[in-house]
This record gives sequence, structure tokens and C-alpha cells, in this order.
Amino acid sequence: MQGGRLLTVFVCLVSTVALVNAGDPYFYYTWNVTYGTVAPLGIPQQVILINGQFPGPNLNSTSNNNVVINVFNNLDEPFLLTWSGLQHRKNSWQDGVTGTSCPIPAGTNYTYHFQPKDQIGSYFYYPSTALHRFAGGFGGLRVNSRLLIPVPYADPEDDYTVLINDWYTKSHTALKTFLDSGRTLGSPDGVLINGKSGKVGGQNKPLFTMKPGKTYKYRICNVGFKSTLNFRIQGHKMKLVEMEGSHVLQNDYDSLDVHVGQCFAVLVTADQEAKSYYMVASTRFLKKEVSTVGVMSYEGSSVQPSNELPKAPVGWAWSLNQFRSFRWNLTASAARPNPQGSYHYGKINITRTIKLANTKNLVDGKVRFGFNGVSHVDTETPLKLAEYFEMSEKVFKYNVIKDEPAAKITKLTIEPNVLNITFRTFVEIVFENHEKSMQSFHLDGYSFFSVGSEPGTWTPEKRNNYNLLDAVSRHTVQVFPKSWSAILLTFDNAGMWNIRSENWERRYLGQQMYVSVLSPEKSLRDEYNIPLNTNLCGIVKGLPLPTPYTI
Repeated sequence: MQGGRLLTVFVCLVSTVALVNAGDPYFYYTWNVTYGTVAPLGIPQQVILINGQFPGPNLNSTSNNNVVINVFNNLDEPFLLTWSGLQHRKNSWQDGVTGTSCPIPAGTNYTYHFQPKDQIGSYFYYPSTALHRFAGGFGGLRVNSRLLIPVPYADPEDDYTVLINDWYTKSHTALKTFLDSGRTLGSPDGVLINGKSGKVGGQNKPLFTMKPGKTYKYRICNVGFKSTLNFRIQGHKMKLVEMEGSHVLQNDYDSLDVHVGQCFAVLVTADQEAKSYYMVASTRFLKKEVSTVGVMSYEGSSVQPSNELPKAPVGWAWSLNQFRSFRWNLTASAARPNPQGSYHYGKINITRTIKLANTKNLVDGKVRFGFNGVSHVDTETPLKLAEYFEMSEKVFKYNVIKDEPAAKITKLTIEPNVLNITFRTFVEIVFENHEKSMQSFHLDGYSFFSVGSEPGTWTPEKRNNYNLLDAVSRHTVQVFPKSWSAILLTFDNAGMWNIRSENWERRYLGQQMYVSVLSPEKSLRDEYNIPLNTNLCGIVKGLPLPTPYTI
């Protein structure tokens, strides 16, 4: 028996080494997660710090680098980090959500090891457990192009991360109590730029400095909880160059609507009078606008910014039109030398259509959210572990929702929501929003083509309006009120992957699900073995590892 266990460990070690290319460099980090007290809106409150920082440290990487992060959980409750936008090819074990991983127990540590394989772009990380995201623990994550891959613009003078988010002054535990009791959170108390809230005319220290005549890259990510945020810079145009890992056609914008979970990279040239200027982030589509400012200053200047701020756009039709202006740069190379446009997604036959309709209802007198009448609930045993140990039937059922939701959904069922999707099939997913609020949805493990978004109800005839040539490949899509959005993708990344609302209140109350993409070969060519340092919990705790995959 002991000899068999040693053989299993040996094969797993070999397959773990095979996980990465030996020629790709390794970068090691130690992150200490603690509580701390800061006052982002002027009121001292408990937040989550990483290495004493709020927001957390910026994680700077390059395509195919091996990133090894030893996370020490010094909180008083279990904790996980997820890496929003990283695809973790063949490696959903590192995704850091409760459907794939046991949370890191308080007072212990866990080491993540992942590669941004064949990826470039602007992303962020954040806590995926409970409502920890409401307390911080988030930070920027950038993946630079390798030197041998051409980038469709000149190297900027510097590269800045801009994290914008709505914010509540109540603690994450108080907010969790509200939701658990059936109450909603209401509108946010404020907006932050890189963890700070500025005031017009106040003594605001510059967040960024620019040299006159130079061009800078700003990576703007909405790391918030529920609010679309409009971002603009006083007196300056923003040239959009990249969006969630895709180079885009380079149009100039006065302002950008950044929906929850989305990231844009823009170039800003210091071509105005040498003084300071306000950056503005303000909520959209709420009854009352909430905003903040941060200062961008020209080097050597002490002239304060003007108190006259650029105005935000009005209405969501403006935002829809801006979305339609985003186009994939077909001639640019992304992480690989071949042009992005060499992948002709519009010519691939759709093998399956899945419609996911927003669902909101009361269950035992408390508000719950879901997809197609099912409100997801996390399980003590992560779904991926149950599946890997061939114990799925003891934890969840596959396909509890249908691809076509009922015309009228009158009730919500609370249970794990897992769809089985055949490996390497080309699938159409339509998100339907029957509510009057803005929605934003994310898919882990993939980039998809956001081919259409329109008011009304989706029908097959709407495919005639799809952008089948140069839709942007990305990981998060917004759905406007009483509207739909359609995405296309090939499910070629084996694993267990989370589809979720980026409205964290809705996600916590069940508007999420998982897709299980299994390779029939059970081969290392398609999916990596479970890492040897994986925490085991629930019904698989203490069990020997299954026979590992081989080539």
C-alpha cells in the first residue's frame, strides 16, 4: 500500500514539473494577509491588507512566467484569492474560488503556482470568499508581452495601475449579516481611486506624475462591488489600446464606462499645460451619483487643478454605443506572434446555445438571485474535488438547469448549479437581463467574443446582428437593463469554471454557477493533476489521491 502511495506521489511530482516549461522564469512572492485600520472615506474601518498595503501589491508579470505566491492567512476566518481574467490553462486548481479550492484556514498558508500562459493584458486579483472583497485584499495584475512579440504602440514612459471601485463604510462582516438576514446593501457610500477618496479643492497628493510631452499607459480596472464607474481625466484624451488581454483598435475617448470586473488600458499623453489635473470616477445608473477625484500632476509643477470637472455622460444608450465602438485589432499580435485576426471565430458552427436568465425571488422571506430558477449554494466539498475523486453524486447534480429557461420563472431552488459542457465544443451563451438594473457577468478560465448586446429579448434572428469579424475577446460582459448580451467561445480548457455575476451582492446570494469541462482522455495533454499541496476538505479530507493522469 505504501509503495503505491509513493508511486502516486512520484508521478504527481513528474506531472507537476511538466506543468511548466523549464525555460520560463520563476518569480516568488510571500503575501501576508492581515486586518488593518484605514479610513478611505474619512471613517476608520477594518480592511484587509496584503503585506500591509491597501490596495494590495501590484503583481507584475510577463507572458508564460511562473508565478509562485505563498499566501499566509492571518485573518480569523478562511480565505481565498482569485485571479480575475487569468485563464489557468488546464489548471483550474489555481483559480481560487470555492467551487475548485478549499479555503485557506485561518492561521495557515497556501502556495499558488500559476502561469499566464499565452496571455497578455490588464487584470486584477481579489478575495473570493464570503464578502472579503468588500474589505479590500484586491490589487492590480498585469501581464506584459514578451520582448520578441511586437506591441502595436511605442513603449510608454511608465505604466500605471488605476483601481476604481465603489465602497461601503460598514465592515464586511456587517454587510454579510445584512445579506444573510434578507436585507439589501443599498447604494455605496463612496468611490475610491487606488484606495483613496479625494475632494475637489482639497489637499490631494498626486497619485501619478507625468513628464511634459511623454506618453503613459494607465490600466484602469473596476474592482468594485456593484456600480458601473465612468472614468475621465480633466483636459486629456484617452487612447484605448487594450482590453482584458486583447489589443483593440486605437480610438480616443473623453471618458470610459468601466463596468464591474472590467479592465481597460489607455495611453495618455502629457500634452497640456504643465500643472495638475483631476482624474474623476463616478457611478453610473444609480439614483444618486457618487464620485471621487484623484490628482495627476505634471512633473515640476505646483499649479493646482481647476475645480471645473468634466461631466459624466447621461443614460445607458451612450454606454451601449461606446461598447459597440470597441473593436479587436485584427493585425496586432497578442501573446503569440500570429495576428489576433487569424482566429476566425465567426466561421465556426455553433454546437450549443445556452440562455442564462437573471432570476430574483424570495426564498423563506429572504432575497435570493440565480440563473434560470436555480440559486447556487457553495458546498463543503469543492465541486472540482468531488468530481476529481469521482464522488460527484454525493455533492451535486449536473445540469439542474436547462439550456432554455422557462418563459416565466416563478420560484428559485437553492442548490449547487453545475452545467456539463462537452470538451472543445463551440458554444453560444446568451445572458438575459429582465431587470431595470445594469448587470455584469464573468467567466473564469476563458476569453470569449462579446458579439452582441441589444435591448429587448433575444431570439435566434438576433444572430444576424452579431459582430462576427472583430468583436473583442474578453472575460467580462455587461448586460444593460431589459437587454441581452451574447458571447461565443470554444470550451477547450478542461476544468471546473465559475460563471458569476460581478455584482458581489448578487453573486453572494446565488447568482453564480459552474461549468464542468471534462476531457474524455484524462490526459496531462488536457488537464493537470491535482497539486500535491492542495488542501482537502469535506468528504475527501484524508483520502488518498486518485491515480494521476499521464500523457
